[in-house]
Amino acid sequence: MATFAVADFLLPEGFSAPGRGAVLREASLVTEAGRLAWSRLGTCVSGGHASYAGARVTRDVDPVVLVPGFMAGDATLSSLAHALREQGHRTYRSRIHANVGCTLQSLALLESRVESIVARRGRKVRIVGHSLGGLLARGLAVRRPELVSGIVTLGSPVLAPGAHHRSLTRSLEALVRLSRAGVPGLMALECVAGECARTSFDESRRPLPDGVAFTAIYSRRDGIVDWRACVDPLATAVEVRSSHLGLVVDPVAIRAVTRAVGSFQGVGL
Repeated sequence: MATFAVADFLLPEGFSAPGRGAVLREASLVTEAGRLAWSRLGTCVSGGHASYAGARVTRDVDPVVLVPGFMAGDATLSSLAHALREQGHRTYRSRIHANVGCTLQSLALLESRVESIVARRGRKVRIVGHSLGGLLARGLAVRRPELVSGIVTLGSPVLAPGAHHRSLTRSLEALVRLSRAGVPGLMALECVAGECARTSFDESRRPLPDGVAFTAIYSRRDGIVDWRACVDPLATAVEVRSSHLGLVVDPVAIRAVTRAVGSFQGVGL
């Protein structure tokens, strides 16, 4: 099989994949998770609530849907969900057990999920997406703005999805090979180097409609993707110091998420 590579348009000029050693920065995930555990321990001892973003919101706000990153599932966002619920938000899982499928199909499933939540609650949703989940969130906000009041992306390389560490490239190659071997529900070559990839990328780069808030949280210490690709010029950019994986467990990053979500205006239908 020829050397695997994502499509050129997914890695525009000016962006680059993190170097081989960059992934070592991801080891700080242990420290970041430890800080979260320590902050929760302190909260339990004091008998109070974790202070993530000031005053609690009322329940009459938009629901929040959380979308996991590449090769991850809803469980990886449990700390974020916990923090948002402590602030009074009603959270929902995306029902993505492992984000390894065709991007367009995943977007269609997320669209259906959000449609059902909006119909049930009678309000637009706010979407928080980590990495690939953020790309899906942005694509859905463009496609169905009548369903979405705002999005928060965490380490999502929306400007250059191909600007990722070689370890991710090897993972994508493995998925493509398994897909060619007949394993269903996995990314195929079209999803990373063909028309499927082109459609997903073009849709995610279209301007967001008026009324859809957008916050992009990123870290210069990101060892998985080029942090510059995460700073969408149409978003309110918020910098934190954590690893790529740590964006969903680091207390500082979690506070950035709760502040962003809490700042969105609630919008009924």
